[in-house]
Amino acid sequence: MKTVLEQAALCKAAAPALAALSTAEKNTALAALAAALETSAQEILAANAQDLEAGRAAGLRPALLDRLALTEDRVRAMAEGIRAVAALPDPVGQTVRGSVLENGLEVSQIRVPLGVVGIIYEARPNVTADAAALCLKSGNAALLRGGKEARNSNLCLGRIMGEALTARGLPAGALQVVEDPDRSSATAMMELTEHLDVLIPRGGAGLIRSVSANSRVPVIRTGEGVCHIYVDAAADPVMAADILYNAKCSRPSVCNAAECVLVHQDVAERFWAAALPRLAEKNVELRADAATLARLPGAQPAAEEDWDREYGDYILACREVAGLDEALAFIAAHGTGHSEAIVTQDYAAAQRFLNEVDAAAVYVNASTRFTDGGCFGLGCEIGISTQKLHARGPMGLEALTSTKFLVRGSGQVRV
Repeated sequence: MKTVLEQAALCKAAAPALAALSTAEKNTALAALAAALETSAQEILAANAQDLEAGRAAGLRPALLDRLALTEDRVRAMAEGIRAVAALPDPVGQTVRGSVLENGLEVSQIRVPLGVVGIIYEARPNVTADAAALCLKSGNAALLRGGKEARNSNLCLGRIMGEALTARGLPAGALQVVEDPDRSSATAMMELTEHLDVLIPRGGAGLIRSVSANSRVPVIRTGEGVCHIYVDAAADPVMAADILYNAKCSRPSVCNAAECVLVHQDVAERFWAAALPRLAEKNVELRADAATLARLPGAQPAAEEDWDREYGDYILACREVAGLDEALAFIAAHGTGHSEAIVTQDYAAAQRFLNEVDAAAVYVNASTRFTDGGCFGLGCEIGISTQKLHARGPMGLEALTSTKFLVRGSGQVRV
């Protein structure tokens, strides 16, 4: 078993060769990755079955088991996601801007790979394939450390994709999946300032905060998703119920799922009449403030910490508000800067919400579940950044590049 340092050194050594690959070479390698996943689907599913069995024995919640689970359709979707990345424009070498200065110097700014991208993530085997594809297309080496719950799946995926890349002449360090299952391997990655150019945590709030607080490697924060749906006085109650059901129930374990609904007092009775039967389909547990409890006797009283929790499950915080001002203030106090939505037919309210909510994605009359690289036309994503520097929102290929200035002269000197 290689150490994290040994694997990181392989990535560092591979980075220059990856940065020099042509678009055609990268696309050929991506096609090989996709084909390898499809050809090895049964092997991948067998490894995943071991993880699922261990997860059930360990008492993982159903929502986490859903994150962990692979099926033939999900493996096929992973392969198609890789092909979608291959079809995207290559950002490397793109000119951001260019000009000729008065002194005759030709100055251009172009996109270049970051170098070595480290990613620490939880029980999501599909992240292994997504990250490998995005890093390769953007000319970066990838050091991937998944959660112990998906260890067998991730090692299997890493081996299959790694063999596909080396068979086409790419260095072994192009893709490394951390072999050491101990938590110390994640801590070690946070110290590898000589090997990693950036570290991206992808998972729950605890993981993200821990990496951000302890890493010496530059970090891009992703994925903290306390997302809100605000049902305005001018909302269509049935539309609002449909949007909330999708945002909460279509896949509650993901970071773009809604965790809290804010309901204007003037529409609350009609909204809950439409929403309760939908939420009951998934037995959603409601944790409510006093005003909502008076309307919904079957709900549970919300504790103060419920307004800040990312449940990742069929649990929904519910609060009644007097108007848009209160909703905006509540989101500002409790949101994580991920995705926020308003349901309304009032144009002025919609515009205020779009302008005043500080989040990576802000919606009018649509589910927060669309905050996704694929839905935004970026192919698969490396994560959803909730910070404001370098990248924000779904992180596709451009987010995995930096820039450098190219300056061409004819003997100029500075006086």
